[in-house]
Amino acid sequence: MDHSRLYCSRLELELNFLPNAHAREFIVGSSAISLYDCGEMFLAPNEQITFKRQSGAEYDFVAKDWGFYATPSINGRLSKFGLRTALVLNTNTKLRFILIVENGFEESFASYLKTESLVVEMWLDNISETLLP
Repeated sequence: MDHSRLYCSRLELELNFLPNAHAREFIVGSSAISLYDCGEMFLAPNEQITFKRQSGAEYDFVAKDWGFYATPSINGRLSKFGLRTALVLNTNTKLRFILIVENGFEESFASYLKTESLVVEMWLDNISETLLP
């Protein structure tokens, strides 16, 4: 590889991303949010993919031989990148989700929670903090 920023001992193999020729659109949530399935990423054990936002926030996802590290340390790296982790309950379906909230977007997050009948059961980066009364 000519570009030093692209050097990695694993770059000799193909990027294991299968883009969808046409992103599949599907509707989720009580407010009918459109999501687009853009493709699939395949990771071997001990491979990582990093998702980045324009703000500089980063989110790592790592495959292991036993499963996945689904999030970086919630009170370490995520916090350093201005991200918070919430355990959220859908009060209608009783399904739970782990959501990552970027600092500065709390108002948008609160609006989303209300619209989708969600409540924060616990902020995982600060167990003593909660939005429940």
